[in-house]
Amino acid sequence: MAITNRQAAGRTFLRRLYADAYFPDYVLDKGRAILVRLCERIESEQPSDLASLYRLTQAATEEFNRLEAEFEAEGSEIETVAREEIAEDFWFIASAYGFTNADVEDLIATRDW
Repeated sequence: MAITNRQAAGRTFLRRLYADAYFPDYVLDKGRAILVRLCERIESEQPSDLASLYRLTQAATEEFNRLEAEFEAEGSEIETVAREEIAEDFWFIASAYGFTNADVEDLIATRDW
């Protein structure tokens, strides 16, 4: 399913991380895929309130949690810069789909990083 939201479709997710050799591209590709799938789920499920949105974003956050081992295997980690970039992309997605009052900490409440 292609993303139909113009803002989300035009976003380069994890852009700052791709510019840093510390973060392996193939793991970032998996992270970007998580964010794209999140957009697709929002479009298909059309959450009507923040609680419904948070369920979707927290499920995607769980997927990022599982990526931590892959970062570590490559001598990398989801550290401060990565945490901020990932959180910013989650907030961007929420905002792009009309949830401008979403709390970023609630969006990623299930994070281990």
